[in-house]
Amino acid sequence: MPALQLPRADGTIESYSVRNAPLSLSGPRPAFNRIAYAAAHVVIDPLADTDPWIDSRIDWDRTIAFREYLWDLGLGVAEAMDTAQRGTGLDWPGAQQLIRHALDAARRRPDALIACGVGTDHLAPSPDLTLDDVIRAYEQQFDFVEGLGGRVIMMASRALAAVAKGPDDYAKVYDRLLARAQQPVILHWLGRMFDPALAGYWGYDADDAAMGVAVDVINGHATKVDGIKISLLSAEKEIAMRRRLAPGVKMYTGDDFNYAELIAGDAQGYSHALLGIFDAIAPAASASLAAFAKGDVAAFKAILEPTVPLSRLIFKAPTRFYKTGVVFLAWLNGFQEHFLMLGGQQSARSLIHFAEIFRLADEARVLRDPALATAKMRKLLAVGGVE
Repeated sequence: MPALQLPRADGTIESYSVRNAPLSLSGPRPAFNRIAYAAAHVVIDPLADTDPWIDSRIDWDRTIAFREYLWDLGLGVAEAMDTAQRGTGLDWPGAQQLIRHALDAARRRPDALIACGVGTDHLAPSPDLTLDDVIRAYEQQFDFVEGLGGRVIMMASRALAAVAKGPDDYAKVYDRLLARAQQPVILHWLGRMFDPALAGYWGYDADDAAMGVAVDVINGHATKVDGIKISLLSAEKEIAMRRRLAPGVKMYTGDDFNYAELIAGDAQGYSHALLGIFDAIAPAASASLAAFAKGDVAAFKAILEPTVPLSRLIFKAPTRFYKTGVVFLAWLNGFQEHFLMLGGQQSARSLIHFAEIFRLADEARVLRDPALATAKMRKLLAVGGVE
């Protein structure tokens, strides 16, 4: 196929052709010995007459088709999470529609694993907010998801971070909500690198001290907590917390820098997965986990480890813009006909960034159709003045 003219960070242009064949997936739905959720993105309707920075219309057919694809690969879906631009374009009314559509789709297939994000993002910011306001807001979203028969992922709350005076306030809120949960929930501790408004979560700026509060809350309600996802981008911190959890409480890695080693684990335990990057590298995630379940550790590493440089690039600082890279790869791989996002977030990364994603996606063998990906990349380069 004709070579691309890919820009480099030093301002030069490289003639580049895809060098690696995509991963080949065939056969029945694979079985894993790790639970693996992909936090899934949404596809917008590019022809809707809206103001993209303010509101966008979701293409429900394409959005749900992508979830069907994830389920076909054996992955679960973490719905209406950060990767779906929750809080950065997807508001609570939109999230309600998304959750309803996704749960409807999940009911049509017995193999569909799904859990849905619950937060307080419908709570209007105000200096007069109280802890009881935060609790009521969480309860409203709990009631919605549980009322539809869904499993809850309890997301970190910007409102709680703003209102809480210390660790006791966090304990009060989580104690109340876990006590009323209808089935075990997954907690999500999202680090400040993903959302600066969550700095000081659990009542401490230092992650080690904050971890102590979270562990006490979890272990005090172990029968109501399925597990916790932590997104601190530190393998050491995740392992330390994993070893402190009560028996039966799972660690779900949210570490998009070190997931391969954390999933593999060590003599003292391992992490399951709940990752935004699994949206972008779904074939590699599925193939590697299937190999691992069969005891082929070498194949697991050979497939998954080459995706780590790609993930580290997509999630580089400012980390909150990682969604742009995820949707970019969905476009390259033919899951949507356009590269547009809620809130106009397709503009959050540079052309150089996209060029490097293309190179590393090739190295990771996650370009499903190299000819299609090359043709789409050429169009984006032309818009950027590189032909």
